[in-house]
Amino acid sequence: MDSVTPIVPNADPGGWKTGPSTNRKIFRAAATVTAAGVLVKAVATVKEFVVAGVFGRGDAMDAFLIAFLVPGLLVNLFSESMNQALIPTLIRVRETEGQRPAHALQSSAMAWTVLLLSAGALAMALGARLFFPLVAGHFSAEKLVLTENLFYGLLPVVVIAGIASNCTAVLNTFERFAWPALAPMATPLVVIAAAWLAAGPVGARWGIWTMVWGNVAGSAAYAGLVMWMMQTHGYPFSMRWSGMTPAVREVAGQYGPVLLSGLVASSGLLVDQGMAAALPSGSVSTLVYANRFVSVVLNLLAGAIATAVTPYFSQMVARRDWAGCRHTMNTYVKLTALVSVPVAAAMILGSRLLIQLTFQHGAFGPRDTAAVAPVQAMYALQLPFYVVSRVYYRYLVAIRRTGLILWCGAINLVLDVVLNLILMRWMGVAGIALATSLWMVSTFVFLAWWSYRLLPPPGETETV
Repeated sequence: MDSVTPIVPNADPGGWKTGPSTNRKIFRAAATVTAAGVLVKAVATVKEFVVAGVFGRGDAMDAFLIAFLVPGLLVNLFSESMNQALIPTLIRVRETEGQRPAHALQSSAMAWTVLLLSAGALAMALGARLFFPLVAGHFSAEKLVLTENLFYGLLPVVVIAGIASNCTAVLNTFERFAWPALAPMATPLVVIAAAWLAAGPVGARWGIWTMVWGNVAGSAAYAGLVMWMMQTHGYPFSMRWSGMTPAVREVAGQYGPVLLSGLVASSGLLVDQGMAAALPSGSVSTLVYANRFVSVVLNLLAGAIATAVTPYFSQMVARRDWAGCRHTMNTYVKLTALVSVPVAAAMILGSRLLIQLTFQHGAFGPRDTAAVAPVQAMYALQLPFYVVSRVYYRYLVAIRRTGLILWCGAINLVLDVVLNLILMRWMGVAGIALATSLWMVSTFVFLAWWSYRLLPPPGETETV
């Protein structure tokens, strides 16, 4: 018989003995993910330096960035949405029914994810010639054709990266964080090698296409590593559909709202880059370069806390430990704010120096630094609000109130469009970055309000 983790009640009949010890586990997990993330982001930052030095902010790089946008969005939409819907149910099934039913659920989810990713990639391939003129309508005809061709070459990344993401999420449910967090380092290492190849005499004739091959090969290396890790924990890679079981129906019921909310959020990113494409040449690259360091910090801080709290929130919700949920939520809201506020201030005040010391070399000159630095400062304003909001976000996912996340995304998409139209007239591409930070404040307020409203009061044992 499959083993089930025992649940030991606290002296208080209304709760379980999970509060402080769980918070220590979350802290260790977050610290582990952060440390591993620093190493991965350090390698990714080196990759950005190498790519910036080789390709600068020219038309080829603009085309590649727009082409790469869609594969990344598809992975976030289908795979990351599946992970968020799957983890709470997977943990509940494993704790109450055992390993075998849990593995069957994970295998079905993997099959579902790969099917959706493949269908999404095919649909985007068929619609590329209609889609890219809308997103990058101000590109020249030659530049637009290059964007479409690069996109076709990047499509394998969609399925490969989606598999890697799903395997990583499963490993996190076993409270395995370090090696899964280090595995993504494979992708930037391979891309660095590809960029160096492009700068040399052998790869010069292939130009920006070396970036395509580097990303495909790097994603495959990452996927291979986490698939092997998952197998060592008794979950061999499988895509076997087990039918529409109650657990699968539960995941499906949560997946729809999460997927739609991800679609809405991704539409905001497309809106930003599409509006940037309407500005003077190089504006798309300016927007992307300005977000590099901010996204690194967001992924390190918000990604670490989201990865760490998700399995533990799911465990506490499965056990109806509302006191533990409240304690964990309050603790990590305060801790993430304490860390993220000074980091944001440092990035805003030191924006120009940071860009100058890092990107300014080769084809990236002083004028590029002057263009990128203020945009980065506007992006950095969102840091505390985004990082803290991830705690609330993951709690709402754990209690299966994903419909609220969908409403939050819809509100923010409207705000993004309106704020972009207003602010880019006054501030250019920096206005687009500021609009992102402003609607992130809205996200923080919305998620916080609903999290505390839906959190049962002390002593309450009924489900949310």
